[in-house]
Amino acid sequence: MKVLPLVFATGLAIALCTDLSAQHNHAGATPVDFPDIPGYQTIVTDLHQHTVFSDGSVWPDIRVMEALREGMDAISLTEHLEYQPHAADIPHPDRNRSYEIALKEAADHELMIIRGSEITRQAPIGHSNAVFISNANELLSEKAEASFAQAKKQGAFVFWNHPAWYAQQPQGNPVLSDFQKARIAAGELHGIEVINTTDYSEEALAIALEQGLTIMGTSDIHGLIDWDYTEKGNHRPTTLVFATERSPERVKEALFAGRTVAVYNELMVGREAYLLPLLQASLEVVSSSYIEGTEILKVELKNRTSSDLLFENAMEYTFYSSSPVFEIPAGGTYTLNIKTLEKKSAISLRLKALGAYTAPKVHPVVSWEISAN
Repeated sequence: MKVLPLVFATGLAIALCTDLSAQHNHAGATPVDFPDIPGYQTIVTDLHQHTVFSDGSVWPDIRVMEALREGMDAISLTEHLEYQPHAADIPHPDRNRSYEIALKEAADHELMIIRGSEITRQAPIGHSNAVFISNANELLSEKAEASFAQAKKQGAFVFWNHPAWYAQQPQGNPVLSDFQKARIAAGELHGIEVINTTDYSEEALAIALEQGLTIMGTSDIHGLIDWDYTEKGNHRPTTLVFATERSPERVKEALFAGRTVAVYNELMVGREAYLLPLLQASLEVVSSSYIEGTEILKVELKNRTSSDLLFENAMEYTFYSSSPVFEIPAGGTYTLNIKTLEKKSAISLRLKALGAYTAPKVHPVVSWEISAN
């Protein structure tokens, strides 16, 4: 039997340890990233996910690993209370079990695990997530009204899931039934998904604005994030929550206050009060100066987000050597040549955000004050 030299053996041990560590590295190649806005921290959340403890295909710790790879701030594993198709293989009378496993996996990380469950009924009641609950088992009831009442008793934030889902709404449009109206009136329904998986529902956004519901975006993931989103060149849908600090308590407070923007790739949906400052913070003016001997202002812009940003010129000035519609790739830069006709000490850069909506078919116009050197 050969004995390895000490130096070689030590190096091999270090290499093996490094390799094993790399196998459990949570770093992701394309983390979801958005800037803070004035007065608030931007918390990236996905509050609608499933595992084998309801109708998903993965163990709860995988959901934690996926979130860590993408740089998420908070997730919730919202298992169906009433629909448990894997019960023959994974008997689990405790509806809190998925949360407990995820919480243990996230113990050494800053990822917030929010306890939640999905109340599952046929239309017109539909599906709703209750998050920030204290005990999922107590939400189990034959009557949906009792489940919602118990969620309210536990101080839960409740939102209506995929209201346009064609399996329950064949036309693909949400129907605000008497049941939802009663829950809203009773303070038992607080939000609505306007983005679920790959679907953006303008009609759900209209309901959110009409009823004062918080705008939500979620992956509703059942398989793997990599398979359903990443390998297709997409990020998962998320809800950006604008909280006064990074804690579950403040995230909950922000959700109740409606301080959110739903995001899926280049699509951003939210109330103007939060979407406008998010877009303003998302674009950085790197430099601005006149091209020598001209009245053409050269402005370099940087996209500070993980989403591509699509804009249209909304100024009185036109562009030189550029389309009025342009895209700045995630994390990338773009140079505008603005024909100001005469040299200005400063201008207001006004752009219509074509990938963003503050109401159905309504794009916000965002302004940045630029000094010309």
